[in-house]
Amino acid sequence: MTETQWHEELRAKGYRVTPQRQLVLEAVKELEHATPEEICAKVRETARGVNISTVYRTLELLEELGMVTHTHLGHGAPTYHLAAEADHVHLVCRGCGEVIEVRPQMAEGLVKALDEELGFVTDVRHLTVFGRCKNCR
Repeated sequence: MTETQWHEELRAKGYRVTPQRQLVLEAVKELEHATPEEICAKVRETARGVNISTVYRTLELLEELGMVTHTHLGHGAPTYHLAAEADHVHLVCRGCGEVIEVRPQMAEGLVKALDEELGFVTDVRHLTVFGRCKNCR
């Protein structure tokens, strides 16, 4: 999603394009998977006066608007990424901490079984699978 598309989407939903919103979106895009603290540090490279509560509020709004999404890649803070780029499953290595993104189709068997056996519809964009990467096995 481009900067122009962000602006159009915010305006179409009745919101202004504030410098903080723009900086948070830019940080999320650049960092790809980042915690609010990492996003705040990136934003502060440009705007020193932005505090963590502003980043949290902005992320919350952007998530409500469907522009960003979060996932939990461990026990700590959630990580955020652009919703337009969220069509993947996360594999997290418990050995080295590497995060691997795979196509949602790789989880089709699980998704299908959960639906057929339990009637459960899975949102794989929030799916994180923990294990060990090939280097840590």
